[in-house]
Amino acid sequence: MDINVQESFAEKSLKTLVVLKEDLNTVRAGRANPALLDKITVNYYGSPTPLKSISNISVPDPRTLVISPFDPKSIVDIEKAINIANLGINPANDGKLIRLVIPQVTEERRKELTRLVKKMGEESKVAIRNERREANEELKKLEKTSELTEDDLKKELEDIQKKADKAIKDVDDIIAAKEKEILEV
Repeated sequence: MDINVQESFAEKSLKTLVVLKEDLNTVRAGRANPALLDKITVNYYGSPTPLKSISNISVPDPRTLVISPFDPKSIVDIEKAINIANLGINPANDGKLIRLVIPQVTEERRKELTRLVKKMGEESKVAIRNERREANEELKKLEKTSELTEDDLKKELEDIQKKADKAIKDVDDIIAAKEKEILEV
């Protein structure tokens, strides 16, 4: 029974790390990255559709994203969706494709972005700590119902703590790498 608690905790903390990485990909660091457009949905024939499902996104140079829609009629809708997403980038539409020129990030904006990234990291750490608390409570319930001995409980709690520490260290590493990317000129 206790193995399920361990597996559940490991799964949840891994999910937290995946979500953090996905969220960090949407933070614009001054470099063209197709992941910047991952959360954009386009109103395509009346239904919200992810941008990457209806177009090809390429990076011809470090500062430019090119969006080539599969259906040329959808270009106006794509442009509208990009404007609504409020990325701080003006789309240039030439009738066949959309170019997004990523502006140089100012020093002030870089500091703002690093604060945002640190906040995302803290939120992930809080989520991991909450998952650890839930796992610990679950283990203590198992001990109360005599499914776990006191010694086993102690060992399981230590294992959960080690996994939580590792997950928090992973969050710190991910955040440090993103900060380095943002501060790179």
